[in-house]
Amino acid sequence: MIRRGTHQEESPSEVSGPPVTEGSFWEFTADPVACMRRLHAAHGEIAIMREATQQVVFVFGPRLNHAVLSDPQSYHARFFGIRGPRNSAQRRLTAGLLSMNEEQHKRQRRLLLGSFSRKAIDGYHARLVEATEGMLAGWQAGETRDVHRDMTGLMLRITSTILFGFDQGDLACEIGQMIERWVSLNHEIGIGALVPDDNFSRRYEELLSLADELEQRIQQMIDLRRRDSAVGHDMLSILLRAHDDQGGLTDEELIGQACVLFGAAHLTSANTLSWTLLLLAQHPRVAAPLIEELLTTLDGQPPGLSDVERLPQLDRVIKESMRVLPASSYSQRITMCPVDLGPLHLPPRTPIVFSQFITHHRPDLYDDPEVFRPARGIDIDPAPSA
Repeated sequence: MIRRGTHQEESPSEVSGPPVTEGSFWEFTADPVACMRRLHAAHGEIAIMREATQQVVFVFGPRLNHAVLSDPQSYHARFFGIRGPRNSAQRRLTAGLLSMNEEQHKRQRRLLLGSFSRKAIDGYHARLVEATEGMLAGWQAGETRDVHRDMTGLMLRITSTILFGFDQGDLACEIGQMIERWVSLNHEIGIGALVPDDNFSRRYEELLSLADELEQRIQQMIDLRRRDSAVGHDMLSILLRAHDDQGGLTDEELIGQACVLFGAAHLTSANTLSWTLLLLAQHPRVAAPLIEELLTTLDGQPPGLSDVERLPQLDRVIKESMRVLPASSYSQRITMCPVDLGPLHLPPRTPIVFSQFITHHRPDLYDDPEVFRPARGIDIDPAPSA
């Protein structure tokens, strides 16, 4: 049970700040949304959660979101909480774009851009359609299905084959399943990096062992792709062809990028599809005009990039779904130097959590924020940090 703590004047990071919440970081891991709702209700746009000698700062809202996200020198990305020992597979696997900062981030972002170009995405389109139609062929009218399981399986196949290769579908999916387990284990025990216990130590060894095995499998795929990378249309082949004035990506960099790209794409896309279908099932008055738009605009064909601007209701439905039920409820940064954030003066290495979920559910930003109402997209144009 989280309880409200007392204000400690002797701690420099808490002077003039909000009251501190004493609680368990494991409780945050178990139910991040419930924990952040309580923190926001108790303390407003900024709060500190502390356990033993460790503390995490939470910010809730566009003003402080902007302060954190617009200063990449002071606040570094921290996609994975557990980096692993130096020269370990875990350290290399976590060294992807979402864990990089400053010049390293800028360079590798440039090298990755080609795999997200319009030409590249058009090249993935047929496979997206094929995988989706293959899944839907097994659905029968009137049956009950676990839609989230279906969407997770669909996105596992799509993400794995787009990333690692259409001609190596079985190996790609095997690697995808391993990455899925590895990402899940990282998130399950990530908070233990702040307050380790016996369970953390046991699962940490499990994580390091899985990372060793995963790295070997990705290296096997890189070796396969290198033989035909000149003509391959999968992301890994495109990345193997990417070069700048400093050269291309090393195998070590490719391994890190592959893991982070998969981790960022797989469950987030599956969750977004699941939540959107759930919300449409609950709101038939929203679903009906959307179905009509798809049928009349596309004439039964699957949408492509060129159709996006012709499907305004689909655009609003997806954006509103991602506002009400975002695929991820929070992200994090870590301070790299002493910084002032709101009323707080924070020392280096302070973890910062900012929450898209809480921001999206603030009534001062979104009228009736708990309501799924895609039509609100006609009248509002929120700032990026909102």
